[in-house]
Amino acid sequence: MKHNSDFLILGSGIAGLTYALKVAPFGKVTIVTKESPEESSTKYAQGGIAAVWNEGDNFEKHIKDTLECGGGLCNEKVVEMVVRESTERIKELIDWGTKFDKNEEGEYDLAKEGGHSEHRVLHHKDITGWEIERTLLKKVHKHPNITVLDHHCALEVITQHHLGREITRATMDMECYGAYVLNTKTGAIDTYLSKTTLMATGGAGHAYATTTNPLIATGDGIAMAYRAKITVNDMEFIQFHPTSLYNPGEYPSFLITEAIRGFGAKLRNKKGKYFMKKYDSREELAPRDIVARSIDNELKIHGDDYVYLDCTHLDMPKFIEHFPNIHSKCLSLGIDPAKDFIPVVPAAHYLCGGIQVDEHGLTSAKNLYAIGECSCTGLHGANRLASNSLLEAVVFAHRAALHSSEQIKNTKINKAVPEWNDEGTEAPEEMILITQSLKEVKMIMSSYVGIVRSNIRLQRALDRLEIIYQETEALYKKTTASKELCEMRNLINVAYLIIKFASLRHENVGLHYSLDYIKETARK
Repeated sequence: MKHNSDFLILGSGIAGLTYALKVAPFGKVTIVTKESPEESSTKYAQGGIAAVWNEGDNFEKHIKDTLECGGGLCNEKVVEMVVRESTERIKELIDWGTKFDKNEEGEYDLAKEGGHSEHRVLHHKDITGWEIERTLLKKVHKHPNITVLDHHCALEVITQHHLGREITRATMDMECYGAYVLNTKTGAIDTYLSKTTLMATGGAGHAYATTTNPLIATGDGIAMAYRAKITVNDMEFIQFHPTSLYNPGEYPSFLITEAIRGFGAKLRNKKGKYFMKKYDSREELAPRDIVARSIDNELKIHGDDYVYLDCTHLDMPKFIEHFPNIHSKCLSLGIDPAKDFIPVVPAAHYLCGGIQVDEHGLTSAKNLYAIGECSCTGLHGANRLASNSLLEAVVFAHRAALHSSEQIKNTKINKAVPEWNDEGTEAPEEMILITQSLKEVKMIMSSYVGIVRSNIRLQRALDRLEIIYQETEALYKKTTASKELCEMRNLINVAYLIIKFASLRHENVGLHYSLDYIKETARK
């Protein structure tokens, strides 16, 4: 069955929802989301959203912090654009109903996180993303022009390829006409045609065995774009959050926000000794790549599984006020932050690369936009500055909305697109073929393509991934599409891209750190 929209949005996090609200006055909007509408990476964002807010701060400082954190690989024009538009976009969230914490004087309680030179992070307790998601969904559900389809999974974006035209990555006239979408409750696969399609599908943390990402973060948008020969970039830069809660058996990992270190928490090894000072003068407030590698090195030196985050010296009433969710989680595991150290370990957290876009969020395909974590805007470069991700999402949602709402005036829906063809496929006989391959992909990536890499590790990962890829493609051709099969296929595509981009990066910069280039880095 075919469905028509002016705007088709894949994903229901801060990027997709903000964009939906902004384009809704200009036409019919359809949001496709894999699970319930509130289930997104946004929901689990604890720390906050960065913006220049008080008199002691300025745009130049925020720009400088972002560029330094990005290891020289940021697009300076984009950094300046995002930072200078930050305050207006945050004011808009507040006007829509987002409630950020205030201090006793009634002013916004701005936090300071790793890599920031000033207090500029607005937050709502330790559930900032949840509060933003709540606000946006409330407005989305009330808007008559917006339809939300939950438990719907996009399988492929539709391009000229589906019309029988041969296209290559060098093709300059690539176009997107919508997406094929699976209703995961009924198994039906429908054709969703649109004048404009927006990828807001989030990250790919589940390529790794340990991640803070929700289960939906399987790199779907990036994989679909890559298969459609749309430009993807900077996939080697995977940010590992330094402090996820060490709790074997819990998956995904529970995040211990960086804001706790900004609040004064200190890292100790299992012998109880502070160690960050020997790695960086900024200690616990160094950028995430440095803190994560420092912890990784301590674990390898001592043969330990985790380090500690020490909060025992902090003002505990204020700690509980600022971080009630984290405090409650620790208590549920028998850890009292007032007197016990919190065991933590790095976990895959954020993808700095993705689908390459311009300053409007437009991809290399006409009528296809990408914003949020699935996109590569140039803001983050080789490493994301803490709390810049939610900011990036709202700025690019605004810019993409302005651009696409103009573009649809001269765009027609392509009615020649054929329906999904699953002729000759059958229901999967054994789920073990999918689940076991997925476990293997995660272990390959965690073992060989993690915080520290080497050429031999990357080659070994590629060799092993190739076998799983061939098996999965053969299974896909003869098996009826399912959410589980498509997610596995997408994660394999994303894992391949991470490995290939890492293999082509012959230097240590930001989040890419290889044992083969330590001497070259030292010379610089």
